[in-house]
Amino acid sequence: MTDLKTLRQLIKLMVDNELTELDLEEGGEKIRLKRRDGSPVITATPMALPAPAAAPAPSAAAADGTAPVEPADTDEGLDPLKSPMVGTCYLAPSPEADKFINVGDRVSADTVVCLIEAMKVFNEIKAEMSGTIEKVLVDNGQAVEFDQPIFLVRPD
Repeated sequence: MTDLKTLRQLIKLMVDNELTELDLEEGGEKIRLKRRDGSPVITATPMALPAPAAAPAPSAAAADGTAPVEPADTDEGLDPLKSPMVGTCYLAPSPEADKFINVGDRVSADTVVCLIEAMKVFNEIKAEMSGTIEKVLVDNGQAVEFDQPIFLVRPD
């Protein structure tokens, strides 16, 4: 897969030349970059995907003869708040400042939840939904991909 450095260079090329769309195909990989509202949107499609590994069959009974306990899906009913771009995610405006949001905080569509730095530009990311933050899925300073879930929100 194309590395983050190459993607950043492509985004810079688009911004510097005021391009709205860029398609690139190389070595069996396709990359399409589109700018929406001045910010890049990236999709990468590998030409051939490897076959998924088969999951082991669940055992019929635990060692003590009881039925196995399936883990509860604690994320049921939660909506993912996804990254709109590739970059570095910051959960606070500066290292000394409080986080934009914490687990349990209510957000509305206009609530800033984090910053994503792409090409030395800090982009405010808004919730674009209303609800309660149930999980934070990334660490401060972590690289994120386009469409990667960053938070899980319990909708109102």
